[in-house]
Amino acid sequence: MLVSFFLTSEMLLLSVLCQGSLLRDSKSRRSCLCSLLPTALLLCLVFFIGSAFIATDYKEKLTRLRIADSMQDNTSNMCKNQFRPYGSEPLPKGIISKASNLEMRPLWGSLKEEKKSSNFTSLFAIAAGIKQKDNVNQMIKKFLSCDSVIMIFHYDGVVDGWNDLEWYYRAIHVSAFNQTKWWFAKRFLHPDIVAEYNYIFLWDEDLGVENFDPLRYLTIVDEEGLEISQPALDTAKSEVHHQLTARGRRSRVHRRIYKSRNGVKCDGNSTGPPCTGWVEMMAPVFSRKAWRCTWYMIQNDLIHAWGMDKEMGYCAQGDRTKNVGIVDAEYIVHQGLPTLGGLDESKTPPGSHGYDDRMQVRLQSYKDLAIFKHRWKKAVEEDECWVDPYLQTAKA
Repeated sequence: MLVSFFLTSEMLLLSVLCQGSLLRDSKSRRSCLCSLLPTALLLCLVFFIGSAFIATDYKEKLTRLRIADSMQDNTSNMCKNQFRPYGSEPLPKGIISKASNLEMRPLWGSLKEEKKSSNFTSLFAIAAGIKQKDNVNQMIKKFLSCDSVIMIFHYDGVVDGWNDLEWYYRAIHVSAFNQTKWWFAKRFLHPDIVAEYNYIFLWDEDLGVENFDPLRYLTIVDEEGLEISQPALDTAKSEVHHQLTARGRRSRVHRRIYKSRNGVKCDGNSTGPPCTGWVEMMAPVFSRKAWRCTWYMIQNDLIHAWGMDKEMGYCAQGDRTKNVGIVDAEYIVHQGLPTLGGLDESKTPPGSHGYDDRMQVRLQSYKDLAIFKHRWKKAVEEDECWVDPYLQTAKA
């Protein structure tokens, strides 16, 4: 624009001068034209050179603007594709803390770092009542030897009655009256809370652990690649409901049985319960990933969790016939004691045989089982994207 203005001004000036000369004589006119031509050529040359510089500068600015826009678009796309936990979008990424744990922190000072006796981090969670205090104490002392975090779900509301035990202040105590361990687990063992632990033990209170060592157990589970497991049951002393969980004396671990019972034939081709791929609910042990899946399966309102055991193999992070197993080398005793809904002495009139809600608990468990089976069947039918890997295997 500036070069064009100067060229126009120069041409106008020369034109005026020549017009003035034309009024005098033809000689002056020729002289004017001769002087005008070089000037015009010079001005044209300056115009083209100036235009070239301006065009180059414009192109450079345009290129820089395009690059800036492209970088901004890339950044925008990167941020859109960046996964963030739901609800954390207003926060800068570096300040987001996705998980937690159950480790206690001091009110002041730094946490004392103690040398761990195990390469595994584990959580031992148990639903317990004060009547089973002695037995639970024996169980917890076993787990403290391998630095497990201890969490007790007090279903009878009695917490202070445990405070004479040496580990009382090291344990985490949660109290809710007449609730099962699955009710507690759904509400207090969210996968993000227990994500730090390699293994989660979710046990009943009526288990004998005289022949059980947690550290040896975890070593076997890790070596065998078991995502869901349980210690075998001592058949001489235990209440055994399913043959799969009975201890095998000649094996370290077993994953299936080869027997026929109640019209069900179990052999090497079996791919699911009751022959393989599941554990009972009294003493399950989960890997971190298996627990995340299992937690989602626990129904919030079905606190007895009946029926879940037969479907738990879907959470085994692969083939349930390989990743679910019973550890024979480390075994326990299932005492089979009725606890929840047991004899309530406060409701027992003098001279009567007592008031026992255990039958009501049993009936509710069967109701939960029926509801869970119905929900599972409905979920399978309605989810068009879900494929049952074991159904495909059976068809093949």
